[in-house]
Amino acid sequence: MQGTLGAYCDRGGHLRRRAAWRTEAAMPAPDRPATAPIALVQMSCSADPAENLEKALARVGEAAAAGARIVCLPELFRSRYFCQTEENERFALAEPIPGPSTEALGRLAAERGIVIVASLFERRAAGLYHNTAVTLDADGRVAGVYRKMHIPDDPLYYEKFYFTPGDLGFSAVASRFAKIGTCVCWDQWFPEAARLTALAGAEVLFYPTAIGWQLDVGLEMDLAQHDAWETMQRAHAIANGVFVAAVNRVGREDGIRFWGQSFVADPFGRVLARAKPDAEEILIVPCDLAEIERVRQSWPFLRDRRVDAYGDLTKRWLG
Repeated sequence: MQGTLGAYCDRGGHLRRRAAWRTEAAMPAPDRPATAPIALVQMSCSADPAENLEKALARVGEAAAAGARIVCLPELFRSRYFCQTEENERFALAEPIPGPSTEALGRLAAERGIVIVASLFERRAAGLYHNTAVTLDADGRVAGVYRKMHIPDDPLYYEKFYFTPGDLGFSAVASRFAKIGTCVCWDQWFPEAARLTALAGAEVLFYPTAIGWQLDVGLEMDLAQHDAWETMQRAHAIANGVFVAAVNRVGREDGIRFWGQSFVADPFGRVLARAKPDAEEILIVPCDLAEIERVRQSWPFLRDRRVDAYGDLTKRWLG
């Protein structure tokens, strides 16, 4: 870590000195490829955590062999989506970070020279659990940890029973191939999360996800729900000038029909690729990172933000 001294004037006109710190690991590699091929592993999950881990490792290996350099797994991929009910026995599925999953995925990342984003049920301490996304860099180390900030409590999505809200904030990780930001599932619906992650420097926002239809309300509503989900994330891509990658699980688990349809959107909001709604699939999409600057030059939303006028966003309600 290095520090450089800077100077500024405070509101009273007095000259102040400050240290501006930066971490060498956070600086992008000078020889980083201009294009980052990313892969989304859309998969079904069984009741056997070991089986799910082996499947995930195999799928990640397939993605790497096909040229992917950053691979993302679905939310809580090591088990079926257990939050449909509130049962203390489910806490046995949790694991520490670092732990068995990060060790196995880290070895694979180092062997293949790839970056892996994995969503895990984290046991932080006795009685303290998080829904956590881990970024493993191409050398196998844990490069970043994000704990899900927005925790839902809806029919068949009783996550507040299991997860403590995240306390690490929103950040970006300078991996070997791109600067990565991670949020998790329910975070998808909050523009503030996407904005803060993008402002931290993320070039690609990854959203490990477990979402589907939990009520039989007819085809028209099913289509509308999915369209809202995708539209919201495409809007994050547009508003922030970044790539957005959402990876979902697929198949029926008890009361939820997971709708798959993992996708990648570019900074213009265009869907570059979308997986099927009813099948396992590895979606590989090359992302031209230079497109971020080109789009931001044409749509300078970050330039025109009135940061002096948004203080009320920290309030619950203004009515």
